[in-house]
Parts: sequence; C-alpha cells; structure tokens
Amino acid sequence: MTAAAGSVTKAGPVRTVKARQSLGATIAERLSGGLVRFFLVVVGLFWLVPTVGLLISSLRPPEDMSASGWWTVFSKPSQLTFDSYEKLLENGDITHSLLNTVLITVPATLLVVVVGALAGYAFAWMEFPGRDWWFLGVVSLLVVPVQVALIPIAELFGKIGLFGTILGVILFHTGFGLPFAVFLLRNFFAEIPRELLEAARLDGAGELRLFARVVLPLGGPAIASLGIFQFLWVWNDMLVALVFTKSGTQPITVALQTQVRQFGNNIDVLAPGAFISMVIPLAVFFAFQRQFVSGVMAGAVK
Repeated sequence: MTAAAGSVTKAGPVRTVKARQSLGATIAERLSGGLVRFFLVVVGLFWLVPTVGLLISSLRPPEDMSASGWWTVFSKPSQLTFDSYEKLLENGDITHSLLNTVLITVPATLLVVVVGALAGYAFAWMEFPGRDWWFLGVVSLLVVPVQVALIPIAELFGKIGLFGTILGVILFHTGFGLPFAVFLLRNFFAEIPRELLEAARLDGAGELRLFARVVLPLGGPAIASLGIFQFLWVWNDMLVALVFTKSGTQPITVALQTQVRQFGNNIDVLAPGAFISMVIPLAVFFAFQRQFVSGVMAGAVK
C-alpha cells in the first residue's frame, strides 16, 4: 500500500507538468494561428491608411479636397486626376529641392557606410596603440544630441565658407552618423571567426584585400541595415537642413515647409510633394528589406 501510494504521489506532479505543457502548447498554437495573423493584417492596413489617404488626396483637384474628405473618391472615382503632379513638375522650387535631397542623402549615406566599415574593421581586427580608448571615445559621441552642436558647427561652417552649402549639410550628417556606424559595424565584424581571417592571411591576403574579399561580403546584412537607417534619417531630416541650408540648397522637407508658410492653401503642390517625399524612402526600405531583417537578426541565432 505504501509503495502504491508513493507511486501515485510521484505520478501526480508528472501528470500536472504534462497538463501544463499541453496547455502552454495549446495557447502557443492559438496565438500563432489564423486569428493573430488576421489581427496583424488589420493593424498593418490601419497603418497604411494615412499613406493611402495622402495618395488619393494628391490625385484630387484642390476644390474637391476643400469640399469633402479623400474617402469620397470611392463613390466618385472621376475625381482622380494627375493635374497636381503636373503642377508639381512645373514648380521649380519643389523639383530643385528634390534634386538637392538626392545630392545630400546619397553622399551622406555612402560616406557613413564606407568610413564606418573601414573604422569598424580597424577597431575589430587591427592592433594599434589606444585602440580600446579610441573606440570608447567614438561610442561616447553617441550621447551627444544633434541640437547641442547646431550653433557651434554653424559658426564654424560660416567661418570656413561651408554654411548654406550642400557640402556642409553632407559633412554634418556624416559626422553625426559615423559614431553609430562604427559601433554597429565593429560589433558585427568582431563576430567573424578569427580562423577565417587567419586562413586568408596565410594565403597572402593583405588587410585591404582581406577587408574587401572576406569582411565586406560577410558584413553585407549589417552594412545594408546601416545604409537604410542613414538614408531614412538624412532623407527625412528637417532640423539640420532648416539651419544649414539657404534658398538654393534646401531639400524637399524644407521646401514643403516653405510652401506651407507662403501659400496656406497650396494643397495641390503640398500633397503630391509630400507623397513623393515619403514614397522614395519607402521604396528603398522595401528594396532592401531582406538585408535589413538579416542585419537586425544577426547574432540572435547561433
């Protein structure tokens, strides 16, 4: 009887654990089922409502936009027209500012990626005096707010003739983008197996060839993630451009803000301009979405 009672006592917790495990598995299956997926799809569609509304508004005449909401186009699709985009292309300030945005964003992104990759490799695998202290100094720059440096750097650029130029804006974005770039890429490059680099060195590869042939291909996801972050930050920036640019060097964000200030009802230019300003970074993000996810998840799974 004692043995039987003991066996029943021992079997009790086992059955309880199994019951708890089966309950947890059931909850996990339900959470990963179609209901949750449907909920996520609904949330995603709600997030797209402002984008769809802006697109439809950019395709409606100004008198229709002032008379009714954008959703009325579903009952009156004849409202849709491309006249606003034709007027946008005829607006020299907007088209020139869009070109300025490209001239600012592309070099600022490429400089941060290239210099950040070289510095990240140096901090990860090259030996030089004070390497760790230099890296600590670079990381400490991450805590410096952009707003603190606006006035001092504006005064410096004014003395050397860079204030109000596209080059000045590029240098500002590059300087403030490099600390994060070096921090991100150094930590990613440090995870590369040392044996792989040593094997390449035994084959006669120098540091530059090792960086180009081994490190860069392996660091592609992290570099793509960095490029997307930097591109979106520079393209959507307004504060730095508002301080450091003049009328001929303003990007699209400042140009649209100027349109609001000068022409309060100029919605036929603002709507298509805002949509073009938004859709270009979205296209860049979706084009490199796979590399971005790989870079974010790098190191999470061994």
